[in-house]
Amino acid sequence: MRTRVGAAQLAGALVGLVVLAGIVLYLLPSNDYILLPDVAHPVAPLVRVQGAHPAKGPGGIYFVDVFERRASMLESLFPFIRSGATLVPAGEIVPPGSDAQQVRRADLREMSLSQRIAAAVALRRLGYKVKAAPDGVIVNIVEIGSHAIGKLQPTDVIVSANGRATPTIASLEHVLARFHPGATVVLGVERGGAKVSYRIRTIADPLDPRRAIIGFSPDQAANIELPIRVQIDAGNVGGPSAGLAFTLQVMEALGKNVDRGYRVAATGTIALDGSVGAIGGIEQKTIGVRRAHADVFLVPVAGDNAADAKRYAHGLRIIPVKSFPQALHALATLPQKRQ
Repeated sequence: MRTRVGAAQLAGALVGLVVLAGIVLYLLPSNDYILLPDVAHPVAPLVRVQGAHPAKGPGGIYFVDVFERRASMLESLFPFIRSGATLVPAGEIVPPGSDAQQVRRADLREMSLSQRIAAAVALRRLGYKVKAAPDGVIVNIVEIGSHAIGKLQPTDVIVSANGRATPTIASLEHVLARFHPGATVVLGVERGGAKVSYRIRTIADPLDPRRAIIGFSPDQAANIELPIRVQIDAGNVGGPSAGLAFTLQVMEALGKNVDRGYRVAATGTIALDGSVGAIGGIEQKTIGVRRAHADVFLVPVAGDNAADAKRYAHGLRIIPVKSFPQALHALATLPQKRQ
């Protein structure tokens, strides 16, 4: 009898220790971030357009986001406990030389710019005259191993290199093409209304060791003037990945039957020329679109996004797109939706 009682007490103690260890591991932060799916959301409530038409019929445009936060030690050791989770090293989310607040500000700035570009692309497609001029290169994330760490910050706008104006990404690349890796370049930077300059030693492009780069992910800054009022309020959602969805919704709001009765989810950045760029978190976004019971999911060809999305589609129709006109054509040629 005593042996049975002792064994029961030992088993209970072991269970208690396991539970305590689990609680401790759940409370301790790890060196990873965790990406988790979020259900796709309708875009219509977020977009207000001057002269908008009331929504008609079923269907709608949806955008999808990803939950991103510091992973606990428990999640880092056992990521399978979270459905659809992906672990990412913290340095890829918050690079050395930056902090979480700077990255957050960069994400919100990217979202704001993406909204203006989305409105410009949609209105141009509808025949409106839109003034849009590039005015610098935005610093998104400074890469690990770059000499720009500790100097450039997310949301900085590079306006010159060695005294030459750099209104576009291509113009900055043109200046850098004159240098060999290891050479120093002087960058003129706008930061929070102030102008500063930095001497930064270039590094070799991992894909082309003969090519000099600064070592950051760029985005295009632009001065955009819209002929009508367009307001897009995505709340605390950051980043540019909803650009394509916003562009589709602006056209929908102005009376174009873009969705044709389908529940259309879309992801992808949008550029002023209408090209659709790659995004991250495609596994989580595809799961989020499935959970919203969307009919189709427009996904960038770039970055193998569409190919990767098909791995997680589980019956969801994936439509690969390279540009906004291509996305419109794909939707226009879908078969008549059965109600």
